[in-house]
Formats: sequence, structure tokens, C-alpha cells
Amino acid sequence: MTDACVRTVVEAIHSSPTQAVLYFSGGTSLVLSWLISVSGASNTVLEAVVPYSTMSTIQLLGKIPAQYCSQQTAEEMALLAYNRALKLSRPGLPVLGVGFTGSLATTRPKLGDHRHWTSTVTLSKGLRTREQEEKVSSYLLLKAIANACKVPAIFDSELVESEVPEECEKLFSEEEELVQLINGQICFKVNPFSHETDLSNEDRKIIPSGSFNPLHDVHLKLLEVAASICGNGYPCFELSAVNADKPPLSVSQIKDRVKQFKKVGKTVIISNQPFFYKKAELFPGSAFVIGGDTAARLINPKYYDGDYNKMVEILTGCKNTGCTFLVGDRNVDGVFKVFEDFDIPEVLRDMFASIPAEMFHMDISSTEIRKRSGM
Repeated sequence: MTDACVRTVVEAIHSSPTQAVLYFSGGTSLVLSWLISVSGASNTVLEAVVPYSTMSTIQLLGKIPAQYCSQQTAEEMALLAYNRALKLSRPGLPVLGVGFTGSLATTRPKLGDHRHWTSTVTLSKGLRTREQEEKVSSYLLLKAIANACKVPAIFDSELVESEVPEECEKLFSEEEELVQLINGQICFKVNPFSHETDLSNEDRKIIPSGSFNPLHDVHLKLLEVAASICGNGYPCFELSAVNADKPPLSVSQIKDRVKQFKKVGKTVIISNQPFFYKKAELFPGSAFVIGGDTAARLINPKYYDGDYNKMVEILTGCKNTGCTFLVGDRNVDGVFKVFEDFDIPEVLRDMFASIPAEMFHMDISSTEIRKRSGM
């Protein structure tokens, strides 16, 4: 394949909306060079990691793989890359996770679906030099990335007749994807229902989190007020599929609650992290919008094994991600409390900010709304 052919394919990839994280343990170094040498690379490449040594691969996977060069290892790397791409990408854009170990694997959702595509080929031993094998492997990986980005990549991969790739594509249903999320295979799923287009900072999110059973006008007003206070950021809700004090939501419950956000045209992210210090790792630099009751639990050592120092340590880690908390007044154990009523440790105080009562007053809970509506 000529340099011109490579450039044409890479330009098409960069013109697509797909953003990618690539993990490959050697053998395809040309792909990264091709991708970043063509203008527009920042549109596509979020991160590229080459875990070349065995220890690097072990640390990436969090375990010793049964085989370093295998389809299973490539798939596990691709899933890790996919979750990383979710964290780094802009909300609503399709993302791609690529894993390569001599097998090829990609995993990708687009808006509305989630696919897993694998390709495996055994190169004929002794037919090529190491450099020639690397070039063929790079052609194959580039073609896989192009296919995932839905751009044409019709070119000669320089395989001989006996080298036939085994390819498999699986389209996951919404139910299967939510099961993966609940089980922790996928860290979160974005449902980009918002119609807003003028967003000055999509990387920073403004997030009211909760179970939203049901979503009501108070929640919508809370997000509106928080967005006006923050000044810039991507306003969205976060639905916690896993709760620290309750059983995980079922697939049907998640689908029903997500429908509420579609009706009002608001983006909702479904996550499987019940704790804010874990949410902060998923959405660094974000502003979490919480009520006084949640703030009271957040700074209560009771929820950190009764250890005050542990609470400070964990929340300091949360602070180090750049996250902040906007706190609205709320009924706490029968007493209506405002931000100033909470004894926040000095080292954490600048991580919290009050929502002025004149801008927002939360005087009804989801529980009360359910009672009134007979839910």
C-alpha cells in the first residue's frame, strides 16, 4: 500500500466523529505514526499506550494473562481501552477501544449501539522479515480502526492466499450493554438527549447525581441553577445504577428512568459507581450538585468505618481530581439545614460551595413526590 493510500484512510478516520484509545503491545508501531502524522489526529486519538514489557502488560490488565499474545488478551485490552475512551471523550461522541497483541480486537459503541469486533490472522512463518510482518500487522490494524469508524478502507493488506483473517462482529442489545454496566465491565453509558449545542467546556461536567425515582421539576431547576453558578461546563444528570445502601437497579428500572430524561431533552449518564470519590475518578474536574442530606453523609466519618482521618484522606483524593460540590439546603433528619450548618474540615472547605437559598430551595423529596402520586 502506498503512503498516499495510508494518508487517505487516516484522513477519513480523522474526519469521523469517533474518538479512540489504543493499547497495543508492539508489532504495530506504524499505526500510531500514521495516525499522529496526519493533520486532525487530535480529533481521533485520545490516548495511545504501548505496554511492551511483560510487567507493563500485567499492570495494564491487573493480572498475569494466560497468554500474552492471544485473542482473549487483545479483547481484554480493548475493553480497558474502551472504558478509558469513555472517560476521556466528549459526551455523546462515539468512542473506540483498540487492543492489539498480534491478534486484533476492537470494541466500540456508536450513538445507540455497542459492538465488539475481532479479527485474528496467523502470518506464515518465515515468509517475511520482522519489518515486513510489522507493516502487514499495521495495515490490518488500520483497516480495523477504519471499519470501526465506518470509513472506507479498501486496500491490499499484503496477505498471501493462505492468510485468511477470521473476523467476528457482535452487536450488543441495550439490555446486554446495561448488564455489562451493572456487572462493572463498562464504567458508564452516556445518553446524549440534550439539544444544547453551545457548550463552552464539554470536558467539565455539571452533574446532579441520584436515582431519580421520579425525575421532577426540582431536579431540572437544580441543574439550571447549578449551570448558571458554574458559568461553563456540560450540564447532565448521572443515574446511579448501583447504590451503596440498596440493591442495584434492574435493567428495566434503568430503561424506565432513562426515558424520563429523553422526554425533557436532558443528557443522562448511567454509571455503576455509588461513591462520590469513585464518581470523581470517572468525571474529573466536574461539579457535583448535591443536597444537604447528601453533604451530611459525605463528611460523616460513620461512612468511612468511623475513621475521621480516612474520610479526610478519601475526600482529599476526590479534591485532587479537580472535582467540587455545589450544596443546596435540604431536610436532614427532620431539621432543615443549609451549607453553613455543616462542619466541613478546613482542608476540604474549598471543595464545597453553597447554592444560595434565594436561587434554589429544595423543599420536597422524590419520596414525597412518590407518596403524593401513589407510586
